[in-house]
Amino acid sequence: MFGNTNSLFSTLKTLGVDVTTVDACNAENVKNAIRLNTRMVFVETIANPGTQIPDLQRIGEVCRERGLAYVVDNTITSPALFKPKAVGASLVINSLTKTIAGHGTALGGAVTDTGLFDWSAYPNIADDYRRSPAKEQGLLQIRKKGLRDMGASLSSEQAYSIAMGAETLALRVKQSSANALALALAEFLEGHDAIGRVFYPGLKSHPQYEIAQALFKGASWLLSFELLDADRMIDVVNVLKLPIKATGLADTRTLIIPVAPTVFFEAGPETRKAMGISDGMLRLSAGIEDIDDLIADFSQALKLAA
Repeated sequence: MFGNTNSLFSTLKTLGVDVTTVDACNAENVKNAIRLNTRMVFVETIANPGTQIPDLQRIGEVCRERGLAYVVDNTITSPALFKPKAVGASLVINSLTKTIAGHGTALGGAVTDTGLFDWSAYPNIADDYRRSPAKEQGLLQIRKKGLRDMGASLSSEQAYSIAMGAETLALRVKQSSANALALALAEFLEGHDAIGRVFYPGLKSHPQYEIAQALFKGASWLLSFELLDADRMIDVVNVLKLPIKATGLADTRTLIIPVAPTVFFEAGPETRKAMGISDGMLRLSAGIEDIDDLIADFSQALKLAA
């Protein structure tokens, strides 16, 4: 799970909301972790930066059997590659900032109610909202409590930028993922002498390759790789000419960032080790540049680490 998502759930613990974390690649771990006070199961379609994929279908079945809200963060795949309703999701979360807007210019997010969950059986809906039809109660509470009371409303300017970006969503996703931009780069990296491991669901070496093939229309733009010589990581990043050194994701431009000293620094070495994040891991968000230009750039940069 992404570092800041983990941080959010840690904050919820201080507010009296119990959170249990398990390896969701095996649905049995989720099933065994369910307690009497469990209300919700939260997963991400593809984990950032390790690219692990949960057993989405089976977890959906577990949630349906137990009457639990199933929340799926679809940011990495986006609606262009995957519809979580197909695996029984109750609520779907998308960061509009990423693939949907696509240009790194707007901040926003969306929560979509799939209509599959019976909110009348959910015990934490405020009494005032019980007067509405059962299927509307969850989203109504999110709007009232999340948007109105907590101020998480989208500004008109940001909404306009996101709407403009969404017009080219399918074209951008096709270029960066389904058109094998990221895959071609992943294959190049996997065969390079300076690279230890490459994490990309479109590679047959990926542990959840079959799940990705079965559920997703493409393997998305997110890939990570480990340098064998972690001490040369910053040198490699600095000599790259095309990728932007930035923390964002799903831009039209390729973005790169060393993971351990930046977005996962606060997690600490023990947590990073448990999550499989090495000191030499680099996270890449493939853009829509020409693939030959990208491979040429990485080829010259990796000579420093070969």
